[in-house]
Order: sequence, then structure tokens, then C-alpha cells
Amino acid sequence: MRWCLTLFASLIVCSSVRAADWPQWRGPNLNGSSTETGLPDSLDPGSTLAWSTPLAGASAASPVIAGGKLFISTIDANKKLVALCLDENTGKILWQKPIANGFESNERNNLASPSPITDGRNVWYSFGTGDLAAFDAAGNPLWARNIQKDYGPFHVQWLYASTPLLSDGKLYVQVLHRSDDSYLLALDPMTGKELWKQPRPNDAVGESKESYATPILFKGGDKSEVLVVGGDTVTASDPETGKELWRCGGYNAKHADHWRTITSVVPIDGLVVTCAPKGGPITAIKDGGSGDVTETNVAWRTGQLTSDVCVPLAYNGSLYIMEGDRKKIHCMDPATGKEKWSGSLGGNSVFRASPTGADGKIYCMNEIGDVWVLAADKFQVLSTSSLGGGPSRASIAVADGKVFVRTSGNVYAFVKK
Repeated sequence: MRWCLTLFASLIVCSSVRAADWPQWRGPNLNGSSTETGLPDSLDPGSTLAWSTPLAGASAASPVIAGGKLFISTIDANKKLVALCLDENTGKILWQKPIANGFESNERNNLASPSPITDGRNVWYSFGTGDLAAFDAAGNPLWARNIQKDYGPFHVQWLYASTPLLSDGKLYVQVLHRSDDSYLLALDPMTGKELWKQPRPNDAVGESKESYATPILFKGGDKSEVLVVGGDTVTASDPETGKELWRCGGYNAKHADHWRTITSVVPIDGLVVTCAPKGGPITAIKDGGSGDVTETNVAWRTGQLTSDVCVPLAYNGSLYIMEGDRKKIHCMDPATGKEKWSGSLGGNSVFRASPTGADGKIYCMNEIGDVWVLAADKFQVLSTSSLGGGPSRASIAVADGKVFVRTSGNVYAFVKK
């Protein structure tokens, strides 16, 4: 009976997501890509804009879309952290809920940086204060709790910004910080109650213990793993129990004490790709094994090519790396790590938003709200335009034939015309 109830709850949590949705920060495939087609070649407010809606404040939180609704987090003029729901087709605000006070910010982010997560029926909001709040799609509250109050304060230099992962009836929350009690937490999405809490030790030093990445689900054959990166290592955990299955390090060989982790891992073709920070290498890890696989499961490592902030995109059998500070994008063969092509985007600002792939295109945005649409099969700029405003760090989302862009002051929807 207990097993049946657990399975039923899991089906409820996952049953409403469609292929056309963008339910989590890195999309339906957790790799920045979508199978959407019929998308615009230009994100020009003068030609392809469907609607735009002003937002009360800047945030790195990306929009998520399901069931005709767009969910987004923000911070208002009174420093309130706010959960928002918009009509996907018109941009009209359907409901908004103040969650907590978010007075703290810095030049890198603020406490509204984590993105929401939705399954179409319900939506979960996370904030850098440690507040988690769940609502149904109509805005009725389900539960709320604060991770810092329940498990101890966060010890991170640039404010907590990890987005949870929703999968198979569990909400996974990672806290990898400058403390000896880093952990991966699994919650019941419908109640917020703890299912398990798994310690996540590491031998990193100083700021290198800190991770702003998001847990990513890896599915291979009949098995699944929850992948976490930070503390100079990648780990894979059993989704049901949290037990660590394997770990791989070696990319911070000199044990630098300032290598905080921002980019989440990217699964592609049986590999787990991770970008070391601060100019460190990209490492491709063969999934599987047991225990420490640092010496056995590294498929390839790059030299100087890497990404410090932007999460790589896995799309149509290729791996796309955005070098945000150099304003350059690279297309790589994931099997070998060899470069297929690269190109400079230019512009007057760095890139912090991660690239998005769909409909044979790559969508990119820099920190001052300039947007690019690129061809995916070769370096070709299809269009550029400026939406203005900054800092703009949220990744672009696609769903239902629309491209959604969140800048510092607005959220936009673009369609092919």
C-alpha cells in the first residue's frame, strides 16, 4: 500500500509536463535544449515581439513554462522576494506572492537568483535566504519552509543561488558551502518533508568548497543518478537513497583555494561534462563505476578552453561552450573534445546567461541585454538585437513556439511572424 501511494504521488508530480514545456532551469532535458520548432530567427522587439511585462526588480532567475503559465522569481522595490505567475500567451500577471525579505545583494547576484521549478500542476520557488515555497498552479499555497533555519546557515561568499531539481517524486536541494557539512537533500515535493539528507564531504579548501550549481539528473539505460559538482569533484548519488555511487576529481590539481563552482554538469552521450572554474579544464567523465573514478573514467580534458560561469549546452549531438569573458562560443564533439567550430560574438559586455538550443538555433544574451540568434550547425549569426537593461543574467527559455527572455527589468515573449 505504501509503495502504491508513493508511486501515485510521483505520477501526480510528473504527469502534467509536456514536451513543449520548459519546466526547469535547464529545460525539459536538463541540458539547455528543447525539441521545439517554428521559433523566430530574431528577438527584435520591433518585429517578433508577442508581449512584454515589466518586472519589479532584477534577478538571474530564468522563467519556467508549463500548462499555459510562466513562473518567475523576482525582488521588488521593497526588497521582498516574490513568486510570480504570468499568462504565457499574454504576459498578464495572474498572481504574485511575497515569500521573504531579500535585502542582501552584491555585484554578482541577489537572493532571487534560483529559478522556479514546475510540473504543470504545481510550482516550487527557491530563494537565497533558504526559503522554499510550493503552490499549485492557481497560486494556492501548499507548504513553505526555510533550509537555513532547519539545517544551519549557508556559508557562501556570493549568496546562495542553486536551483533545486525535480525528478520522480522528489525535490533535490544541494548545499555545497564553505563548511564541513555540505549535503544533498531530498524532499517530498507535495509536503516539503525530508526524505533523506546525504553528507557530501570533500577535501577542497577555502572558496573552492562553494558551489552555485544545480543538481542534474543522469539517465542511462535502466538507472538514474543525481549529479552534483563542487568542492573540486563531481559526484553521482542514488536518487532513492542519496548514497554516493562514484566521484571524480583531479581538475584542481594544485588545490587552489578560490575555485568556486558556478557551472552545472551536462550529461551527453554517456558522458558527464564539467567545467572547472577560473580557466581550469573541461573534463568529460564516463558515467558508471564505483567509488573514486578519477584515474579510470576520464574520457578527455581540454587545455585552455573552458567556461567559468555559463553552463554548456548539449544539443543535436554537439556540445556548445560559451566563454563569457572572451565573448566567444565553441562547438565541440562530445566524444573527443575536439572543436568543430568557434566564433566571436563581440558586443560591449560579458555573457553570464547560459546558451539555449532549439529549432536548429542557439539563443544567447549578454549582461546588458543584447541578444544573439545563431545557427547551430556552423558559426553564423542570424540576428542581433538589444533589449537593454542590466544586469541581465537569466538564461533564455523556449516553449509552445515562443522564446522567453528575462532581462533586468522585463520578461519578453517572441514568436515567429
